Amino acid sequence: MNDDYLDPINSVGMADMADSSFCLEFAMRAKNGVRNLAAALTETASPDVRLVLREQLADALALHEEISKLMVEKHWLHPYEVGEQFQMDLKSAETTVRIARMKLFPDDTARLGMFATPDQ
Repeated sequence: MNDDYLDPINSVGMADMADSSFCLEFAMRAKNGVRNLAAALTETASPDVRLVLREQLADALALHEEISKLMVEKHWLHPYEVGEQFQMDLKSAETTVRIARMKLFPDDTARLGMFATPDQ
């Protein structure tokens, strides 16, 4: 990756990186749902509500498992290979830092003259 964000070479692999990022976010939200449902289940006294929460918890666990399997299958997650996962995370962090350092916006953000306005 070079510093020119308009250079098409920088878009190579971006779709896969975006997909893996979206999938990771989805997995984290599913995990948060599992955590919240488990907490709610421990705090509920009603048998009917507990039944509903157990069913939702089972669904949330199944969803998280499905997402995790997809991530492993796509090689976006290496739960049993810590070194490989670390290298992926490091590369992702470096890419994020490079993108953050790019000059994506002009110094002059004035919009004067860009719109049809009456003469002043």
